[in-house]
Amino acid sequence: MSDTAAEPSLIARREGIAGTLLMNRPKALNALDQAMIRAFAAAIAEWKDDAAVKLVVLEGAGGRAFCAGGDVRAVRAASVAGDRATVEAFFSEEYAVNAGIATFPKPWVSLIDGVCMGGGIGVAVHNGPRVVTEHALVAMPETAIALFPDVGTSYVLPRLPGAVGTWLALTGARLTGADSVHAGLATHFVPREKLAALRAALVAEGAGAVARFAETPAEASFAPHRAAIDRCFSLGSVAAILAALDAEGTEWAAAQAKILRRMSPTSLCVSLELLRRGAGQDLAGCLATELALTRVVVHDHPDFVEGVRSVLVDKDGAPKWQPARVEDVDPAAIRRMFGG
Repeated sequence: MSDTAAEPSLIARREGIAGTLLMNRPKALNALDQAMIRAFAAAIAEWKDDAAVKLVVLEGAGGRAFCAGGDVRAVRAASVAGDRATVEAFFSEEYAVNAGIATFPKPWVSLIDGVCMGGGIGVAVHNGPRVVTEHALVAMPETAIALFPDVGTSYVLPRLPGAVGTWLALTGARLTGADSVHAGLATHFVPREKLAALRAALVAEGAGAVARFAETPAEASFAPHRAAIDRCFSLGSVAAILAALDAEGTEWAAAQAKILRRMSPTSLCVSLELLRRGAGQDLAGCLATELALTRVVVHDHPDFVEGVRSVLVDKDGAPKWQPARVEDVDPAAIRRMFGG
């Protein structure tokens, strides 16, 4: 459902030489629902071979968010109801859109101004340019709700510099627009005050206009910690990462360890294994692995339902994870979740 009955949740238009897409659920921070996902698929199918459409320009409505992610409340409700078909349709169609964007034969320009998390990254990161402003806030926060980095980010994150992708995946660290460029999730930085002019240039001229508006971003806020990120988050297990962070003896490392110890231990271990596997797979293989994993994580393990309850439903911030500690996670149980 869109926030107004008169408008769809994804508004598709032809403007100049562009196909423009506006994610239009501002009250829900433009979270992806099934209708929006299906509208994305329709636009991709209509425009990919249309010679009159030279590029796509993607934005979020409302000024607060580009897209806050998938509608995981709805996924949780379907899981609680035992409705596997609805969950399967949501993830399979969402991931098909991610693949469709990756193979879209023209520039897919995302104007990221505001919150961009989870599924929002998935509709931007597989093509480009990806433009961020000083108001962008980019994150993959899945471990807080006991999911895992999906929408094809198990392909993207291992290919970011050093161990930055693993750090982002496990901690859910929030990046500014400038940070996102340095991390490799965004390609260009453009101040918000220039965004309207950039958009006008895009629909008139094409994706080449981005370079004319782009500015050099400020230094990454995580730059002082890059060496520690690589030292700690390149290790082969969550327990080893935690031990390394504890051994660093810095305020930053202690803060990262504290964050990790709040997350679902199972989700942390699943996410790390997923990224390790994703480093050796192509995007199609990563999306297939992610889809298979949703069937296990959403339905067969209690942490996802509990995590969404704690963060998004009751908002009590007091999840009861099973097991409660990383040390109690059975590595064999993690392997079985991947079918091995």
